[in-house]
Amino acid sequence: MCGFVCLWNVGDEALAGTMIARIAHRGPDAVEIARLPGAPVVMAHCRLSIIGTQDGAQPIHQTDDLLVVNGEIYNHADLRAILGESAFETESDSETILHLFRSGASRWIARLDGMFAFVLATRGRIIAARDPLGIKPLYMARIGEGLAFASELKAFDGIAVDAVEAIGPGTLFDSRDGWRHWYRTPHGAAEIDPDLDIERTAHELRLVLIEAVAKWMVADVEVGSFLSGGLDSSIIAAIAQNVRQQAGKGPLKTFSVGMAGSPDLIAARAVAEHIGSDHAEYAFTAEDVAANLGHVIYHLESADVDLVRSAIPTLFAARLARQKVKAVLTGEGADELFAGYAYHHGYVDDPRALADELTRSLGTMHNINLQRVDRVTMAEGLEARTPFLDRDFIDFAQSVPAALKLRRTDPRARESTGETTEKWILRKACADLLPAELVWRKKAQFDEGSGTVDALGQALRTLTGQGAVTREDEARLYERVLRERFVDADRIIDNAGRWTADRV
Repeated sequence: MCGFVCLWNVGDEALAGTMIARIAHRGPDAVEIARLPGAPVVMAHCRLSIIGTQDGAQPIHQTDDLLVVNGEIYNHADLRAILGESAFETESDSETILHLFRSGASRWIARLDGMFAFVLATRGRIIAARDPLGIKPLYMARIGEGLAFASELKAFDGIAVDAVEAIGPGTLFDSRDGWRHWYRTPHGAAEIDPDLDIERTAHELRLVLIEAVAKWMVADVEVGSFLSGGLDSSIIAAIAQNVRQQAGKGPLKTFSVGMAGSPDLIAARAVAEHIGSDHAEYAFTAEDVAANLGHVIYHLESADVDLVRSAIPTLFAARLARQKVKAVLTGEGADELFAGYAYHHGYVDDPRALADELTRSLGTMHNINLQRVDRVTMAEGLEARTPFLDRDFIDFAQSVPAALKLRRTDPRARESTGETTEKWILRKACADLLPAELVWRKKAQFDEGSGTVDALGQALRTLTGQGAVTREDEARLYERVLRERFVDADRIIDNAGRWTADRV
């Protein structure tokens, strides 16, 4: 996991150095700057060593090509075997991108399985691309006749650019061939086919998820797991613990945060005891929130109230985890795949509309929850992995009828109870992994179950000096803090939520 900057036909090593310094928190292990001889390109890379820790330095320079990558390629071992081990010079998973490109296959990028953003330069040509859901960020700016790429918007702050836009999820930019979507989220199924075997579907869902978790645990360093005490992170942690046990490794390290006595801390403690993880927790205070609010907003690159609220506990969880590991699993994506949000309950009698909404929300995750998870964890030099967003798992989950995701029934009852249960098929598939009271626990927002709402309320009253702080007051405070942190704050504020270029 890393951060990078690339300059094409503009700037020099000094500009690249200035830009990479602003996002160096993404890769605290090493910073390198390189130029490709004979081509108008300079690349800078800051590295968090996860795979190929001994020889995986970037930028990767081989003959006429220069490459920088942010993320992980989980099928790199399979690709090495196909492409020929003799072609590789390092153990880095990122090098597979270079050799796939050189293979000349028409859809070479579609063979990459993982979360990634990269820029690849060769003589007279530059290519940039992003993973299917936009788990890892990638921005492009036009500077005169040249182009600049970076992992975060703050890299461009104070630099005169003509425009900044995100390279969209599942999108590739090629200076020779233009833009194209190389991945589109499969549309979700809706109604239950009369011949569908629900028990078998739940069983297969469980197997595909186990494969995804095992795949996303591949690393040359230890991988831990966030554990909020909610269903999604608890399922991931339980499966990850089993994966470690089957591999003969020690207990999974899990991490939970919240205000002292909060529901999340209590529930996470119970889950950790049930699965046998090596658990750590941190009880934050209103003073902690007040002291770190500016840090959150700056790294989040947003003043959106809901995004800031949800990012606060993520920050404390990331700091806690980084004391012991470099990478963690998270439960992101389950709500979008299995109808886990409160507003989804309104679709319970319209599976087609629910399936459409879930497909839509998957396509917007890069601007919401995935932005929060990436920016806040990387601010602490921690890699966050999202196995629910494994491409194979997404394909299977989207094939499951929406009518099985949100139901007016409880699988423990023979008939409908009339009460709507979100993520029904996921709960059924993983019911034996966790205590029944957790499996059927009603969902709480991370910022509510952790006590963030109460802590933030106290912090806002302290920061504003007001006895009562409205949502509008809160929004104005966040915007003021953001403006204080950025030279070009309008670039972020005016384009919040609209960073994806609609090119194809």
